Amino acid sequence: MMSAAHTSLAGRFNPLVIKGRTHAGRAELRPRGELVHGCADVLDETLTALPADVRRVELDMADVVFMDTAGLQFLELLDHYGRLRHIPVAATHWKGQPRRILELAGLDTTDPLHTPPSAEPPPAGPEPEPEPGPPACSAVALERAEQLCVLRAEVRQLRHAIVSRPVIDQARGILMAAHGCTSDEAWHILRETSQLSNTKLRTVAAALTAGTGTGGPPPPEAVRTALRTAVGRCLR
Repeated sequence: MMSAAHTSLAGRFNPLVIKGRTHAGRAELRPRGELVHGCADVLDETLTALPADVRRVELDMADVVFMDTAGLQFLELLDHYGRLRHIPVAATHWKGQPRRILELAGLDTTDPLHTPPSAEPPPAGPEPEPEPGPPACSAVALERAEQLCVLRAEVRQLRHAIVSRPVIDQARGILMAAHGCTSDEAWHILRETSQLSNTKLRTVAAALTAGTGTGGPPPPEAVRTALRTAVGRCLR
């Protein structure tokens, strides 16, 4: 079984593919690629194709390399499928950037569809009186404030990465078409061009995509020189 989202050169270049097998009423699925726009449609197609006798669905997410807010829709669809069919579903083995997104969303990184006991509503009845304790330690409060500051900075970086991704992917597509290279090679070319020209990666990508349009301005000389060097190094 295999479902995939198809994309063009102007879109993303690591499309979501879901492979898997069913055995003894258990569906074992392994998504590969990115959880971005359209990923829920790929999952819906996969789940719809499962045999009627499936009694458990397990997703191994180890090969998912990127995730934005569309990944949360992916999980909502999987959870809805399980509730509708009254069968257990699980999504485990998260790694890298997708795992960090789950952490920032406050979800269980072991299995975001699992509801921890602490999240279950407390039994009805009067709330117990809080026991007296020592006053809050200023060092602990300071540490928590620092952690919150770091977390906010990471959220800003992730948001910027999500906004920047379309133009970077377009630039990767241009390089792939121009030089016959792979998506990974195009990524390395962009990154090295950014380093050699001391220019932000998104700025390099924007200059490259603007320069390919009709009447578009060519990239700055420093970027063009760095790009030629990067192509020579990565494709030799």
